[in-house]
Amino acid sequence: MAAKNKMKVNTMDELKDDFNGKKGSAKREKYEQDLHMEFLGEMIRQVRLERNLTQDQLGKLIGVQKAQISKLENNTTNVTMDTILRVFNALKAKISFNIELKNQRIRIAS
Repeated sequence: MAAKNKMKVNTMDELKDDFNGKKGSAKREKYEQDLHMEFLGEMIRQVRLERNLTQDQLGKLIGVQKAQISKLENNTTNVTMDTILRVFNALKAKISFNIELKNQRIRIAS
């Protein structure tokens, strides 16, 4: 009988650790932040399209150029919290943030 080749199965967390460093490392933190910003940009795009707005129209609502909205949606720029809040307010979307500190959890909604 031939020996069976056994494949090792990794969890998603193990793969993240291997490719992006352990939780708490600078490389892993950057990966997690980039991932969140990518999701945020995609959310903005989806809501903008649901509201039948062009990037130019949304930009005019919050006082920025179309290029800034494009960069925001494609995660190619650093964005301030103020800009994120203005975008979601212009889109008439409810905003909620969860912040976790060592033994505290803070929820901010707008």
